[in-house]
Amino acid sequence: MKLRYKILFIAIALIGLSSCKDFLEKVPDTRVYLVNLDQLEQLLVTAYTQTNYAALGELSSDNVIDTNSPSEDGMRYNYSSYNQYDEQIYAWEDVTLDISDSDTPSGIWNGCYAAIAAANAVLEKLGEFETEGAIEGEAITANDRARMDAIRGEALMIRAYHHYILAQIFCMPYSGPQKSATLPGIPYATKPETELDPKYDRGTLQQTYDNIENDMLEGLKYISEDFYEVPKYHFNIAASHAFAARFYTAKREYEKVIEHANASFKGTKPEAMRNDFWDKDFYDLDNGARYYTSVDRPGNYMMIDTYSTWLRRWGHRFWTAREGLRGSIGGPGPSWENCKFSYGSGKNKEEWSMMPCFMNSFLSSSAHSEYGAIFLGTCWEQFEYTDKIAGIGYVHMIRPEFTSQDVILLRAEANLFLGNVDAAFEDLYLWNHDHLKLDSTANYNMVELTKDLIVKFYNEDYQRRRDYTKFGIMKEFHIDEICPCEHPMTPEIEPYMQCIQHFRRIQNIHMGNRWFDIKRYGFSITHKMGINRVITLEVNDPRYAIQIPNEVIGAGLEPNPRPTPVVYQSMPVTRDARIVNN
Repeated sequence: MKLRYKILFIAIALIGLSSCKDFLEKVPDTRVYLVNLDQLEQLLVTAYTQTNYAALGELSSDNVIDTNSPSEDGMRYNYSSYNQYDEQIYAWEDVTLDISDSDTPSGIWNGCYAAIAAANAVLEKLGEFETEGAIEGEAITANDRARMDAIRGEALMIRAYHHYILAQIFCMPYSGPQKSATLPGIPYATKPETELDPKYDRGTLQQTYDNIENDMLEGLKYISEDFYEVPKYHFNIAASHAFAARFYTAKREYEKVIEHANASFKGTKPEAMRNDFWDKDFYDLDNGARYYTSVDRPGNYMMIDTYSTWLRRWGHRFWTAREGLRGSIGGPGPSWENCKFSYGSGKNKEEWSMMPCFMNSFLSSSAHSEYGAIFLGTCWEQFEYTDKIAGIGYVHMIRPEFTSQDVILLRAEANLFLGNVDAAFEDLYLWNHDHLKLDSTANYNMVELTKDLIVKFYNEDYQRRRDYTKFGIMKEFHIDEICPCEHPMTPEIEPYMQCIQHFRRIQNIHMGNRWFDIKRYGFSITHKMGINRVITLEVNDPRYAIQIPNEVIGAGLEPNPRPTPVVYQSMPVTRDARIVNN
């Protein structure tokens, strides 16, 4: 039977040989042929990456721990990883497993360049319309030109943004014009791919950032919301300026950060665009999370619909627990240190500090602070069934990619480095107040944020006396080593910067952006893995840059440098670890 099948296959192959040969000799021009503005607008809807960098960023950061490593009391799980490549990411190793998954470096790389390709196809066709002076044989009208400008603005912002994400993940942090001119960038694609086996050059990181800035500023000239049905699924005015504020924060050009942060509020006070999640009552976390990630929230500037299994890692080996939890959403802060969350009863009762807005608003495998895994509704899975009977479909995760709260913290950082401490504090106060649980009695002992409280809380002696140092709330900044500028860190502003990085860590939990902050701030972080493995990522470690995909390296692109050899420290085991079977 196998032989008969083999003979049949050979016969079919011989019949199709000539046509196959003709196909292989053709240049694979994969451009979409577009003929009118409606089609250009429809293509731009697909020009936002459908992959998600949350898993990659969170697993690389200090927000996630290995629950298989022992806690202080010797407790550990024996959970398996959701995906094998999670272990490689957590250990800052090059990813070689399950590379086709959308959450992997390959998935992110391909997703971003697919979005860029769509934007380039649109921009190319706009150029053809302008050269010909007509669309489908008809003269271009004033309304056509307005639509074309809006389409051009969005396409340029899309191209700039996706190259920016690629640079944040696969490159070292921006390090000023001089050093960045010596660091590898990423290929900057400005035209549709029409050649067979094209060759690309990474260029320098400075060239990459220059190209991003050029596209971004050009796109900002044309951004319009007049032709969108749902502006928050597009690069609208607020989202475009929020992106610019984020971009210039990475470059430490703080005057421009403030300019674009203010423009994102469109002349209104940030209070008018606050994220009104915490003062609403929801039937369950699912409904609350759907609202948190919806276009209905005033502070959500732009949403991106992605495919990701990130949430499904909750309750597996790597998650936000122990020091990852206590250093972020489940730990003390300057104004909520006395807000206690209670879990259990009797001798098993435990209390710890937690911002009141998160109390009873999270998903937990166990709320126990030593080993429980907690997930907030800041990004949420929405399952699209293609066959309900078979139970199959697509896993969607909506990302609130740009928000007013994130911009407020970017502006606080910029004001702080420019010497305007009062303005920076006002933004910190606003962000802090925005996280009150307004429907609770007495706000769970949350106190008013003051400058004195910030200076007191973010102090090494105070943290040590309160036994908070083990949570890793405070970090040692090396921002001036990473990216020198004319506004250096000083002892006077450091407590406020500690507050900003802490608030940003909470603001962007589960989203992956913490990894970008770790790189640009120059943090050294440590991952404990398994029984006795300790891995430390030093300041400016080459592994700050995630390795580009293997298939891209195989095609001839220069890989990111790696430390040789990578040395892992053994973690002493002082007692037998108690295992909780899953």
